[in-house]
This record gives sequence, structure tokens and C-alpha cells, in this order.
Amino acid sequence: MEIRVLQYFLAVAREENITRAAALLHITQPTLSRQLMQMEEELGVRLFCRGRHKILLTEEGMLLRRRAQEIVDLAEKTEKELAHGEEAVSGEISIGCGETRNMKPLSDMAASFRQKYPDVRFHFYTAIADEVTERLESGVLDMGLLLEPVEISRYNFVRMPLKEKWNILMRRDEPLAQKQSITPDDLVNVPLIVSKRESVRNVLENWYGQERERLRIAATCNLSNNNQSIMVESGIGMAALMGFSNCNDKLCQRPLEPELESGCVLVWKKNLTLSAVMSRFLAHVKESLLSI
Repeated sequence: MEIRVLQYFLAVAREENITRAAALLHITQPTLSRQLMQMEEELGVRLFCRGRHKILLTEEGMLLRRRAQEIVDLAEKTEKELAHGEEAVSGEISIGCGETRNMKPLSDMAASFRQKYPDVRFHFYTAIADEVTERLESGVLDMGLLLEPVEISRYNFVRMPLKEKWNILMRRDEPLAQKQSITPDDLVNVPLIVSKRESVRNVLENWYGQERERLRIAATCNLSNNNQSIMVESGIGMAALMGFSNCNDKLCQRPLEPELESGCVLVWKKNLTLSAVMSRFLAHVKESLLSI
């Protein structure tokens, strides 16, 4: 499969219309239709459900869309890195990140780096740690800002300066809102909204201690704190979350007692030949962390 054909496929998947996609790609509709049929023949699967006014992806097409986007992104990233050649202060850096207060020091580092090297461009991709590490492995991302616990044996890393404290987000009309902090006993049989990541849920279960069997999960959520706020306000349950949350006149948050904290690391793949701009940025990050 050629990169060009994958780009054609992605355009059709995005537009859900061959005529519009052909116009955007500056090719004829028959040419685009022929390329798509050849792709289906080559793969031996049906990628589209063709209707009168709309063309939709099959399950196989949705899988290819995800992989094709990663392949195209990686190809474009590689081309840009090679195009910059020896220009040590030009290029792009892609960073995957979760919702964490450590985005502030990382953003400060990116801003000060661009003051020195204004031709550098940063791309930030927000997702849970599992998705970020998957993109790190495929090479689409250069670095990942990950909340612990996370498996980092395959990565080099630096530890970020801010700890994320766990809190319980709840409605202000809840009886527990009158307390200054929340204990495991307070949350026995209370419906909770928790992280989709199993490793993160394990941290909460360990905090529960002997009461862990009475942990009652009403919903799981990957991102974001904003969505968790909406679910709490709607009455699905209270949210156990790290770091900041979107409180308003209907919501409040209370810290856990005993206190529960999680660290944050900035990682990149081991045994990877770094681009010149990545090497410069890593040196900048390490120098900046020493001064914090």
C-alpha cells in the first residue's frame, strides 16, 4: 500500500463522500473510486458501505483508518525530520500527555525553548497513558507525559516536579461535602466514577485497604475531568480523580485521608536515535528541572 493511497482512503473516510474527497484531493472521482476498489482487492476485505448519499466505513475500514492515520502521520513526521537535516534548531516535537498539573512546567519549558529556537513546532496529543505509550511505540509521538503508575522499563525518563493529589469530586448538596477530607469508611458503598486504567484503579483499591471489597464503581472514564464533572453533576456518582477538576457552584472536591499522591514522568523510548531538535529539547528540559 502506498502512502498516497492511504491518504486517499483517509480523505474519503473523513468526508464520507467520494465526490467531495476527490475535489479536496484534486483528482477525478473515477480515479479515486478505482484506487479504493484496488485497495479493497489488495486487502481482501470490504472497507466501505456505499449508500446513495453517503459512504461509511465497515469494521475493517475503521481498523484501517486508525492504522492508516498512524502510518501517514509517521511518514510526514519522518519527511520533516529528514528535510531539516543538519538544522539543529528546526523541526517538530510530538508529545502525548494526560490531564495533569505538570502540563504547566512542561508548557513553560516548551515556551522558553521556542524563545531560543522559534522555528521549532510542538504538537500535543491528549490521551490516557495506554494510548500515549502505544503511539510512542509506533513512533508517532516523541515523548509522553505520563501519570503514575505506569510501566516505564522500556523508556528513559525524567521525573516532573509536581505531585498529583487525589480528590473526591462531589455535588455540594452531598452530606460528605460538609467534611474537610474523605476517608475509606466514608466511601463504603458510595457509587464512584473512576479511571478506566486498571493500574490507577489498583492504587485506589490499595488506599481502601480492608474496605476494598466494598468499592462500588458506577462508571469508568478515561478523559476528561470536564466530562467527570458533568457526570458527577448529573448524579451518576462521585469522582475519584487526580489533580485539578472543574468545580462550580454545584460541585466541590475534598482530599483523601490518608493523603494519596501520584507522580508524573516525561518519557521517551530507549535505544532511539534522537533527532537534533529532540536532543536539544531534552537537554533544555533537564536543565530547567534542575532549576525548579
